[in-house]
Amino acid sequence: MDTKELLKKVRKIEIKTRRLSDHIFGGEYHSTFKGRGMTFSEVRQYQFGDDVRNIDWNVTARYNEPYVKVFEEERELTMMLMADVSGSKFFGTKNQFKDEIVTEIAATLAFSATQNNDKIGLILFSDEIELYIPPKKGRSHVLRIIRELLEFQPKSKKTNVAEAFKFLSNVMKKKAIVFVLSDFIADDYKQNLKIAAGRHDITGIRVYDKHEETIPNIGMVQMEDEETGELLLVNTASKIVRSNYGKFYKEKVDYFKDSFTKSGAGSIDCRVDESYVKKLLGYFKRRG
Repeated sequence: MDTKELLKKVRKIEIKTRRLSDHIFGGEYHSTFKGRGMTFSEVRQYQFGDDVRNIDWNVTARYNEPYVKVFEEERELTMMLMADVSGSKFFGTKNQFKDEIVTEIAATLAFSATQNNDKIGLILFSDEIELYIPPKKGRSHVLRIIRELLEFQPKSKKTNVAEAFKFLSNVMKKKAIVFVLSDFIADDYKQNLKIAAGRHDITGIRVYDKHEETIPNIGMVQMEDEETGELLLVNTASKIVRSNYGKFYKEKVDYFKDSFTKSGAGSIDCRVDESYVKKLLGYFKRRG
């Protein structure tokens, strides 16, 4: 992708996702993820309906009329976006589309955080940490994150979700809001997720294609294992082959749901042909 095309794509995603975060997600995000507490801001004259517990008695005595303390929410939150950039797309038919959906979801969340003056960081992972961008504020920083999501070329095609959670626990010592975007065709990450979820507010967003759920019956097909690069001859006409794949896929999905539920983390299933806007809004509303 040349620079001109990349900038055009970044701009297109910014316009779409910024509109979503401005009109829909900014407020929902704010009310879902509360700040660290309230901090004193100023005093003003008492108005009908004010909480009498907030009356500042010293100022009231000085001016001989009631004054109340005004508090503001102390936010200064940090959002970490973790995106799986491995080759584990399996039998999905719309890999490019899937990557774009991941980028759009990440951009929408990042602009929602920016609107609330929060910092945003990025971790791209395969079976190793491919890229780490420390949390910062601002639009230009979010645009850099979108650029990386669109054009980053990973060194490895394998996946290790456990390694990603381990890195998160090591690099983020203070509590962060964490969104993990992956198809979660992986296992053995339950323990590392549990440790990370003990400190951070984690949500797993499973982005998948309906064509990954089953193998169609189309006879003998040469397939490439995207993680190892190995070419395999697969007889899709075989009921056993299709059944075994269905079981394999279901096991991975069940492991994802079970792991996130038991560790106290949130989870969202987002199919590429469904509205991620509805999925995210529904999730925020349930949590808010």
